[in-house]
Amino acid sequence: MSGNLDTFIGAELNENEKSIQVLDINQIKDCLPHRYPMLMIDRVEDLVLGEGAVGIKNVTVNEPFFQGHFPTKPIMPGIFIVEAMGQTAGVVVAKTMPLKKNGGLVYFMSMDSVKFRKVVEPGATLRLCVRKDRSRGNVWRFSGKAYVNNSLVTEASFTAMIVL
Repeated sequence: MSGNLDTFIGAELNENEKSIQVLDINQIKDCLPHRYPMLMIDRVEDLVLGEGAVGIKNVTVNEPFFQGHFPTKPIMPGIFIVEAMGQTAGVVVAKTMPLKKNGGLVYFMSMDSVKFRKVVEPGATLRLCVRKDRSRGNVWRFSGKAYVNNSLVTEASFTAMIVL
């Protein structure tokens, strides 16, 4: 597993109970209803069912939000970084539970302790490490950290509800 998620989850993997997976963009699209321009992750690595994953977002100057945020100094809006964390968490939930078969969706309920540490510019690769803190029924609580070149750029705690 990658260093960031391994450290962030802080738990040993029991190979008999959980699996590690890498998902490409087509597999992500099978899990999430989001499409361009709102699909914010390109790849998922180190997926541990019911625990967490690392989402990858390649930030390009062609992103539609850069036209207005900001034309002379483009930076990725922080809320889109949090959205990318949420989508990574959505993949964890979708792969852990049979959402697709039941037409289920994952919705944000709350975002807490959101901190933006550094700006994210075109050309960056975001590593979005999310970990499940707890789940009860259809409500899941996650912690997330976003890194660029192993430097923390954003962190947040968020709660999501699964609606079937």
